[in-house]
Amino acid sequence: MTAVRERTEVRERIGRLLGTRVDDLTDLGRSHSWTLHRAALADGREVFVKTTRDEVGVFAAEAAGLRWLADAGPGTPVPDVLGVDGHMLVLPWLPPAPPTPEAAERLGRELARMHTEDRPDAYGAPWDGFIADLPLDNTPDWRDWPSWYAERRLEPFLRRASRHLSGGDARLVERVIEGAGGLAGPPEPPSRVHGDLWSGNIRWTDGRALLIDPAAHGGHRETDLAMMALFGTPHLDRVLAAYHETAPPADGWRERIPLHQLHPLLVHLELFGGSYRSQVVETARAALAAGR
Repeated sequence: MTAVRERTEVRERIGRLLGTRVDDLTDLGRSHSWTLHRAALADGREVFVKTTRDEVGVFAAEAAGLRWLADAGPGTPVPDVLGVDGHMLVLPWLPPAPPTPEAAERLGRELARMHTEDRPDAYGAPWDGFIADLPLDNTPDWRDWPSWYAERRLEPFLRRASRHLSGGDARLVERVIEGAGGLAGPPEPPSRVHGDLWSGNIRWTDGRALLIDPAAHGGHRETDLAMMALFGTPHLDRVLAAYHETAPPADGWRERIPLHQLHPLLVHLELFGGSYRSQVVETARAALAAGR
């Protein structure tokens, strides 16, 4: 199919989803298995569009996650879902703005409320999950978070990424899985968590920050805090200070950061290969050391 025909299809699909004509379409490149676009609509709106030729459920999961997080209550820092089908997701265009200390503090307060208000009944979620374009097992579980995390996050991704690890490396991760119950700290009820909250999924816009591209599920709220620290987040100290003022996490949460970072690092090991091996190994060791 020619590039011209592909662009025409994208414009037509946006028009069908939103019920309005597309006046202009700008290509923004690719991410994983989808293409990114900015569209100007005849009704004056600008929108952000993700498209894929393969209908694998990624956009349905993302839309479900954004809507479910928004159900936490007014002020939840997520954009509206304007349209979704098997091949396309449409969100509002969020004009970028510099991250400011004030926006970071607002994010901390809003994230704390998202985590602690209207909590879900179970860990997991009632839809098939994805992180990037890799499947996540969101099977709901009413037991405890360490068991759910070990069985639904660490074990599957250790299997997926094991070809990049030595036997000794894999055994370190297995020890974390086996000891998760003793490493996770005080019991924590499920929270609505973003699930992939690295800095690239925080969109700074118009005096605040909105969360995009979630791998949302009922999980442990320390997971989002740990993920923000993994690759760095602007004004993270201000985000965390405001979070603590609103809904402080349990004592010792900083020592548990490696436990929560182990899953996203296994994801990166699977996606990007052996360059993440040493970080996975170091993080598994740190998680075990924190539990001594």
